[in-house]
Amino acid sequence: MQERIVLLDEDGKPQEFLILATFGLDDDDYAALMPADNIDSPTYILRMERDEDGELILAGIDDDEELEDAIAAYEEMQKENLQ
Repeated sequence: MQERIVLLDEDGKPQEFLILATFGLDDDDYAALMPADNIDSPTYILRMERDEDGELILAGIDDDEELEDAIAAYEEMQKENLQ
């Protein structure tokens, strides 16, 4: 069974996500998530960071180049898993 995580959406409502994968790229770590109630939804790639208390948080990626690199790394990882 896949791991699940509950995040708050932009309206502050809890939404459950499936954790498809976690991976590192350069000096950052990322998580690939999909809404648990909508498997046809696109995959979300978020950066894994630590807050001031050392707690793990997931942050959106604002830099287009960083996002493209993270998507490419995730897609390559998926391709390797299929072989």
